[in-house]
Amino acid sequence: MWSEKVKTGYKFVERYRDPLTGKIRRVSVVMEKDTAQTRKVAQRALDAKIQAAVDHNDPAPEMTLEKLVDQYLAEQKVTLKPSTYRRNSFTAAEALGVFGRDTLVNALNANYIRTRLIALDRTAEHKNELLKRVKGILKWGYRHDLTGDVSYLDKIERFKTEQSHREKIQDKFLESSELSDLLAGMQQPIWKAVTEFLVLSGLRFGEFAALKAEDVDIKGQIIHVSMTYDPNNKVETTAKTYESRRDVYMQDELLSVAKELRLLMLRQRMMHGYSTDLYVCAEDGSHVKYYTYNKYLQENSQRIFGRKITPHTLRHTHASLLMEQGIGIDTISRRLGHSDSKVTKEIYLHVTERLRKKENEQIKGLKII
Repeated sequence: MWSEKVKTGYKFVERYRDPLTGKIRRVSVVMEKDTAQTRKVAQRALDAKIQAAVDHNDPAPEMTLEKLVDQYLAEQKVTLKPSTYRRNSFTAAEALGVFGRDTLVNALNANYIRTRLIALDRTAEHKNELLKRVKGILKWGYRHDLTGDVSYLDKIERFKTEQSHREKIQDKFLESSELSDLLAGMQQPIWKAVTEFLVLSGLRFGEFAALKAEDVDIKGQIIHVSMTYDPNNKVETTAKTYESRRDVYMQDELLSVAKELRLLMLRQRMMHGYSTDLYVCAEDGSHVKYYTYNKYLQENSQRIFGRKITPHTLRHTHASLLMEQGIGIDTISRRLGHSDSKVTKEIYLHVTERLRKKENEQIKGLKII
């Protein structure tokens, strides 16, 4: 530090190297006098200015996991759909309990994260979900200059699940015989028709719940999908992705079910006296309840073939049934409303392998010559 006489007193100057550019820069402060006492004050002021100038280049050393999560969720709240934000916030809150609210993010390492996860009395799938979320939070912090290097995250592998890959894929959809048994065993006409509609159209349940009467074009045999219903926040939002906004052609089977549902809803409206523009709704005219249908579906599938399924299982079943009929995966993806789906490809490979084995069994006993 050195001083220079100026009109208003003495200017004290200090040099420092900008860590971002590598260039030498200056900071200064003006004092009335040049004494031992004022030099000490000036030095403290200059040091503070230099620290403030370089702080924007270095992650905050005292950044706790709780502070990082708060900033992470604050951004997600305004950039994501309420349903996605809600899911992520629940997992993030659990992560704080597992890894510690006051843990300094720059002190985290691969061994600590994996050790904490191993100690959890949770399934491998649950641990993998937590790992995915904490990785996402820390990488978000790194991109926003809130944490130091997080390359150590690549060393943490997912936990192996108890079920084999093949078993998991098989559980994601129903075989034709299982679907037939399920429909035959359903006693409530509306829920049975809803099940048929979902499995024949491939719609997500939220997309189905948001359909207006005008969206189901009986004459043109087209379902116009543009919205989805979020049951947690009880709001309609735009479709999940750009590809989700689509027109789904109603083949004859689906057209028949669509007409049946329209008739069932007409009878329900006359019985309960409500008015709504929804294609299918609850008895009070509100959106059809996901949790009510999911409970009915799980209870019936468990009773009929000993396995609980969800509405999304019907969407995967739709894909597998189309594959069995020889429909290409690109056509199926467009019908389902996504440009790329790992699950759809896995089901495609599984169904293809199963059909190939069936063909081999048919050929095995043939005598051509």
